[in-house]
Amino acid sequence: MSDVVKHESGDVVVRKARILLYSDDRNVREKVRFAVGPTTHGRPIEWVETATHAAVTDQLDSSTFDLVILDGEAAKVGGMGIARQMRHELFSCPPILLLVGRPGDAWLATWSEADAAVSHPLDPFVVRDAVDSFFAPATA
Repeated sequence: MSDVVKHESGDVVVRKARILLYSDDRNVREKVRFAVGPTTHGRPIEWVETATHAAVTDQLDSSTFDLVILDGEAAKVGGMGIARQMRHELFSCPPILLLVGRPGDAWLATWSEADAAVSHPLDPFVVRDAVDSFFAPATA
């Protein structure tokens, strides 16, 4: 599917990048959104935030996403387990960016079958670059 849609009037509309963001910590979600900003490669971002495993499952069952960002440090059900569950249960699984506790936890991201990982404390530039790597620049 193209990222750019042309209407009969000649107007060009760029399709939004839909990102599902899971963390039980509102501050973590806020840091990720602030780091990434409102766009990626010129595409506006539509954020869907969740704080529970059940909400993630409901969203994945009812909607499609271009990227899923999971907090591996979330309480009760961590993002690593959710990532592995997604890979094994979803026929068409979106890419997964995992937030891990420290750089040494990168091997856990491999176990969870995430596509990429960023470690806490979250560096805004690293988070932004990681998210941008999943999206190609929009072209008209």
